[in-house]
Amino acid sequence: MKKSTKRFLALLMAAVMLLAMTACGGKKDPAPEEPSGTEEPAAPEAPAGSKELTVYTALPEAEVIYYFNKFEEETGIKVNYIRLSAGEMLTRVEAEKENPQATLMFGGSTDNYIAAVDKGLLEAYQSPALSNTPETYLDPTGTWNPIYVGCIAFACNKDWFAEKGLDYPASWEDLLKPEFKGEVIMAHPATSGTAYTVLSTLVQLKGDDQVWDYLGKLNNNIAQYTKSGSAAPNAVAMGEAAIALTFSHDGLQPTAEGYPIELSFPADGTGYEVGAVALIKGGKAEEQENAKKFIDWICSEQGQGCYAENQSFRVPTNTKAPVADGLVTLDQVEVIDYDAVWAASVKTDYCEQFEAKIASAPKE
Repeated sequence: MKKSTKRFLALLMAAVMLLAMTACGGKKDPAPEEPSGTEEPAAPEAPAGSKELTVYTALPEAEVIYYFNKFEEETGIKVNYIRLSAGEMLTRVEAEKENPQATLMFGGSTDNYIAAVDKGLLEAYQSPALSNTPETYLDPTGTWNPIYVGCIAFACNKDWFAEKGLDYPASWEDLLKPEFKGEVIMAHPATSGTAYTVLSTLVQLKGDDQVWDYLGKLNNNIAQYTKSGSAAPNAVAMGEAAIALTFSHDGLQPTAEGYPIELSFPADGTGYEVGAVALIKGGKAEEQENAKKFIDWICSEQGQGCYAENQSFRVPTNTKAPVADGLVTLDQVEVIDYDAVWAASVKTDYCEQFEAKIASAPKE
């Protein structure tokens, strides 16, 4: 065959192969049809689930770590938290009202939760586990969940009292004794839910006419006003003061580590708190179910059983939960008919008066 004929056949075969390839792989799919006006649009996807939970807590850090680790072990949900005093927690949630950075408020007196409800900061949710909680502790608005109770006590350094040969204070008037000058410590009511419970207890006991005179005299015996309520008994445990005004559970907590603290209660009456947990309104959408799971867990017999396991000395609100050895319950002390709703409604005013008349005033 001639070379020219061979060249022609080779070119012809290449052209045929090119056409075949174009027919098989190069053809474009037809454009999709436009949806008709009668078809339903696709539903937006729901927020992706999360295995995390963001919490603001007023409980001591060493304590909450135990609860959060137990919760993660049982649910696989990791808790990211910021520890604040109760007053700071409320202030922060209010400041972030338009763009919440946490999903849950955990711990601290219901005074703060009642105020948060009034400010529109919380989302209503009630755990089914509250069926085992006495009605007297429940939120009438159905917003926050009660999780523990505790009363105000005098946490005393027993080594200091033994060395001085003195008796523990047994009344509010005893705290004014000259031998206790510089030896009494409490937190500031503006930042601490514990200290505000002390303040509102004294107002309810003594009335406006006498309470400021009493607090002025007590101020002469105060070593310092701490920011956090739990810092006061810790200072007594370390020998930095002799008497802390604190909740009984916070006063007893250092004893689990061997510190020399014993409690005394004012025979003329003391106030108490109901601690709570609640959803923050507008909290992270992907964490809502996790937050409800945590509320259900901490309201349950199992969750509140952690108080005894961890020796936090909190009194459970769930009547089926175990109680720690040595725990002081409300029926063992002289408690007043503490009005938490009233206390919440006047908190700003009384904290401002305390700062102006007491904390900022010179000592005699």
